[in-house]
Amino acid sequence: MTKGRLEAFSDAVIAIIITIMVLDLKMPHGYTLQDLEPLGPVFLAYVLSFVHLGIYWSNHHNMLHAVKRITGRALWANLHLLFWLSLVPATTEWMGESYFSTIPVAIHGVVMLMAAFAYYILAHRLIAIHGRDSDFAKAFGGDWKGNLSTAAYLVAVPAAFISPLLSLGIFVLVAAMWFIPDKRFEEGFSIASAPET
Repeated sequence: MTKGRLEAFSDAVIAIIITIMVLDLKMPHGYTLQDLEPLGPVFLAYVLSFVHLGIYWSNHHNMLHAVKRITGRALWANLHLLFWLSLVPATTEWMGESYFSTIPVAIHGVVMLMAAFAYYILAHRLIAIHGRDSDFAKAFGGDWKGNLSTAAYLVAVPAAFISPLLSLGIFVLVAAMWFIPDKRFEEGFSIASAPET
């Protein structure tokens, strides 16, 4: 399989995941602003999950753009990531409908933690394919944001049992951290496109 097909497949799956999430937003039967109030938690959970999925899509796209080769193990690592991302609509709906209760927030944190681990596995599978001295490995670098996100999710899961709002705050901080553009692979593109010397 070419990296283009893998990218197209992954883009389609993530688009379907986002579509499933938006279909879970049920409109109220009334016609006033007060009728929207019960949807507040569901909508906030949707926005947070949409942003996280957008971050994964953007980073996945940039990472695959820098890839030159794909192997069967990389395909399975990619499916592993998509599996965890595909659970986001279910945990998002559960969080919102439960008004951010402890167990739904903790389970959502577990799903986000496992997605972070899966992304790490995929990235390191791609580094193994290209070699530790490759342009891809140099572009990937130390991945401090990915490591910090994983650590934050590790804290967010048990924090839900102290205060679900604390966990939600951690989820928001992770999303905010990724709003600062990650230029590793953009710089890697110029490295990869430069002629070998």
